[in-house]
Amino acid sequence: MKTLLHNLVIPGRGNERRAVQVLIDGEQIAGVMRPDEMVTVDNRVDLRGALVLPGAIDGHVHFDDPGFTQREDFATGTRAAAAGGVTMVVDMPCTSLPPVTSAENLKNKLEIIAPKAHVDFMLWGGVSDNCLREGDWRRRLADLASAGVAAIKIYLISGMETFRDVTPAQAQEILKECAGLNMPVGVHAEDRQVIEAAKSAVRARGGDSPLDYAAARPAEGEIAAARTLQDLCRQTGARIHIVHIASREALDVVSAARSEGLPLSAETCPHYLLFTDDDLQRLGALLKTAPVVKSATDREGLWRGLETGEILYLASDHAAGLWPEEKNTGSIWTDYGGVPGVELLLPTLFSEGVAKGRITLERLVELTSRAPAKFFDVGHRKGLLEAGFDADFSVIDERSSWTVRAEDLHNKNRYTPLEGMSLEGRIQETWVRGRRVFARDEHGRETFSEPPTGRYIKRGGTS
Repeated sequence: MKTLLHNLVIPGRGNERRAVQVLIDGEQIAGVMRPDEMVTVDNRVDLRGALVLPGAIDGHVHFDDPGFTQREDFATGTRAAAAGGVTMVVDMPCTSLPPVTSAENLKNKLEIIAPKAHVDFMLWGGVSDNCLREGDWRRRLADLASAGVAAIKIYLISGMETFRDVTPAQAQEILKECAGLNMPVGVHAEDRQVIEAAKSAVRARGGDSPLDYAAARPAEGEIAAARTLQDLCRQTGARIHIVHIASREALDVVSAARSEGLPLSAETCPHYLLFTDDDLQRLGALLKTAPVVKSATDREGLWRGLETGEILYLASDHAAGLWPEEKNTGSIWTDYGGVPGVELLLPTLFSEGVAKGRITLERLVELTSRAPAKFFDVGHRKGLLEAGFDADFSVIDERSSWTVRAEDLHNKNRYTPLEGMSLEGRIQETWVRGRRVFARDEHGRETFSEPPTGRYIKRGGTS
């Protein structure tokens, strides 16, 4: 079936919008044409002047399935993604049981989650201290690479008994193996020694406030870890990616490494662009994450990094706790650390970035679509509005203003530190491989396509 999307604009250079028509043939884009070009099709869709973007790719989500589905599951997580204009997610290996540290565990997870997916998805694999102690981790790592995992995740500090952190020496061995497999490695980059020393000092004086939690995870932890990874990048040649960077000085280390020609990169998240430690004091556990939000100087430095290209892409680090129980335990130390975010990833960057003049529309496309597609080696089929690419789109009404309300979100546990925030531009439709999977009409009524048709995409782009 051929479908023609008409009466729309797409991004050009800078903030340029180009009026076009988009022809879809089956699951792919068949052409991007002039508005007056005539074509015979089976179906025509009038988008009423909306802005059409390549579907966003959220490269860092925790959908907790299987194992922690009281927090999230793949059905609710991918519905939220679809409602936010995200057409592909990349799920982390650590927050499911068993964790994705072997091809067998990967197969088990796929059997459970694939029937639930409303959008396309990739999966991170992982290596933990648990794996290293069990032995045979090199074979299992190679098996994961052969099975098409998107990348490999490790932690330099972790609070999960099922996925413990590795030392710098262990990380070096893992990175050597991944370099040989041509597999990028994502790293939770906070230095364990720095964090443990800071936490001990805070706890010794009886600290139990949100700002005490922040003091226990200082910027120095991220900076030290970034320097360690810079050294390891030199030593191993591995492609290293720092996930959810929150410190401007840590980003400076990444930028210095890039200037040196090293394959070190970083992502950041909307909460680090929108909030500071002042907000953490106000919002408490609602904004508790690791790394923690930092100063206004850090926040503005991250915005500059988005603008200049120092930050590779934006991801949500979607990690919803059981609401309200896990966010209200009576102590900041035991409150769950993590916030939902996949549904608000693209809307917040459009509103707070493009609409406020911090970044161009062209840069938004790079940060949310093109760069993650290339990083996960699917850039030949995802992330561009061009013939031959998957027909993945997010449709935005740029003139729509709306207010974030947790009760209107679509993930399982509905809370957000963005509660009450006004945003410019709203997702109206989301298309995945030529199928409209989400729509919001002029009256606010929402529909999701059923049954779910999201597909597992392997690194390299096969499915």
